[in-house]
Amino acid sequence: MKIYTKTGDKGTTSLVYGDRVSKSDVRVDAYGTCDEANSFIGLAVSHLKKSHEFEGKEEVYKVFHKVQTDLFHVGAELATPAGKVVKWTLTEANIEFLENTIDEWDAALPGLTNFILPGGNEVGATLHVARTVVRRAERLAVDIPDVNPLVIAYLNRLSDFLFVAGRFVNQQLGEVESILHS
Repeated sequence: MKIYTKTGDKGTTSLVYGDRVSKSDVRVDAYGTCDEANSFIGLAVSHLKKSHEFEGKEEVYKVFHKVQTDLFHVGAELATPAGKVVKWTLTEANIEFLENTIDEWDAALPGLTNFILPGGNEVGATLHVARTVVRRAERLAVDIPDVNPLVIAYLNRLSDFLFVAGRFVNQQLGEVESILHS
């Protein structure tokens, strides 16, 4: 099977079930942005594999694997036209997983008293980039008619998760946060 199909050479692409739309369609933009965020999370994980060891690192890998899998499914849901059956849908449990992980990792962090500047080591900085990409995906998704409200909630919570994840990984790897000074 060839990777290229040439069906998109005129600026259209297929949604799930084969409906053709412009590549500038908000659905395509939203699920493409989820894919971009997922790629940045993957990049962060690849940097994490090269970094120093810390207690619980294997569990952190498992969390990111679940998040990447769920985000892939979010993209598939966004790529499914309104009125069609979504093969995999988000549930409250997906959002609760993010919230529970946020609570667990945030409890290990110093409280925020100032804004922090995105950055740190390669892992943390890449997670901060992923967070901003997820925020863009969320802004795009809200413009999709009949979008599953759980998609919006998941993307909102995912950006919170990525903020905490960036801080958590930076701390685990001994990186000091850069505070915004006025």
